[in-house]
Amino acid sequence: MKRIKYLVAVLCLASTASAQNLLSGRYNDGFLYRHDLNPAIGNEQNYVAMPVLGNLNISTNSNLRVSNVLFNRGGRTVLFLNPQVDAGEFLDKVKDKNRIVQNLRLQILGVGFKAWGGYNTIEINARENVAVNVPGSLLRLAKDGAENQTYDISALNAHADAYAEIALGHSRNIDEKWRVGAKVKFLLGVANIDANVNKGYVQLLDNKFVGVTDAMVQTSLNDVQYKMESKMRGAEGEQTMHTYVNGVDKTKWGVCGFGMAFDLGAEYKIDDNWKVSMSLLDLGWIGFKNNFVASTDGEHMVETDKYLFNLKDDTYHSFDNEKERLAEGISQLYELKDKGNTGSRSRALGATWTWGAEYKTKFYDKLTFAFLNTTRIQGKYSWTDFRFSANVAPTKAFSATANLAFTTFGTSFGWLINVHPNGFNFFLGMDHTLGKLAKQGLPLSGRSSINLGINFPF
Repeated sequence: MKRIKYLVAVLCLASTASAQNLLSGRYNDGFLYRHDLNPAIGNEQNYVAMPVLGNLNISTNSNLRVSNVLFNRGGRTVLFLNPQVDAGEFLDKVKDKNRIVQNLRLQILGVGFKAWGGYNTIEINARENVAVNVPGSLLRLAKDGAENQTYDISALNAHADAYAEIALGHSRNIDEKWRVGAKVKFLLGVANIDANVNKGYVQLLDNKFVGVTDAMVQTSLNDVQYKMESKMRGAEGEQTMHTYVNGVDKTKWGVCGFGMAFDLGAEYKIDDNWKVSMSLLDLGWIGFKNNFVASTDGEHMVETDKYLFNLKDDTYHSFDNEKERLAEGISQLYELKDKGNTGSRSRALGATWTWGAEYKTKFYDKLTFAFLNTTRIQGKYSWTDFRFSANVAPTKAFSATANLAFTTFGTSFGWLINVHPNGFNFFLGMDHTLGKLAKQGLPLSGRSSINLGINFPF
């Protein structure tokens, strides 16, 4: 139970920093990186990005609010596991599926220029994607402890990958109505990890304990060596020697995979007031040369009636005495065997689909209203974002955006301010406004972002 509590605490506070494309900038004319959301879009000017600071994004996304995990008790901020936090108060706010998503895109170098009949972009980016699904039953098990019921933990999954990309883009007008664009990306894979509990439950009955797991961890790095441990485990009279993975001994990092991806986009001008557009981003894969596997080696079951609970504290089988022995029994469920390096493995990237429409007002041609839908297509880690925005550019040197979003993770308010006099462009914005912060600096909503960049148009 201590290990379960520790695992849950880490997962609940894991979504502290991540990044993605700035969705609030999609319909802001002064924002130079609209082509990252739709490669059909070109800029009026050429530009060179300030290294590293040309397009810096830091954000969080989770449907589990920090205010649902951290509580104020006696003037102190405590985790939900603290005995002073009522179980009902915490569990009433827990969802059946609790999700944490992080996407990092750090631009190292970037340029955009007009040539060859259109607009061209060259970017070198570092990318990282993390997604975690935490079942509500695991949170209930961590808070309530072992009660006479069934805890389904089969929805516990995690995914992470890290890679570098070199992206080359080109967009052009086909005619007066259509503009299209594409990017080709050459990918250098650094790491990929997939951890899945394909089947898992713990059932605590009056006279019997039953547990079943089917779990696997796949890691693609240059090298991974696991720590192994051997220990006698099992209920009294049923103990046997168990050898299992007990951590990571050492890892070796570096480029261990290669791949390719494409961005495709189109924009259609209906008339002088209306435009519609769509794009498909990160359509591709990375092939890794290694796949280090640790698993339960199929379905693993633990069943015993040797654990007896007595409500009297002074008996041998009191709950306090027996729960320590039960915890050791539960530990058998997540024993993983080192299956070694099984060879190469290919992983598809999480693709992103966008579509939207923009309307230029007739009473003031510097003001537009727009709608944008963004959907991440990644199986169990998919999410979607519907965003309505108002965009204004009263002068050539200034533009701003405000928007309201309805997403998989809840509602949020976004904005962008862009200052772009001749030869200089600075933007600052948020897709998810911070709101109130805990004493530790974490946003209580569990969602936040800050996006800024310095570029030099010419």
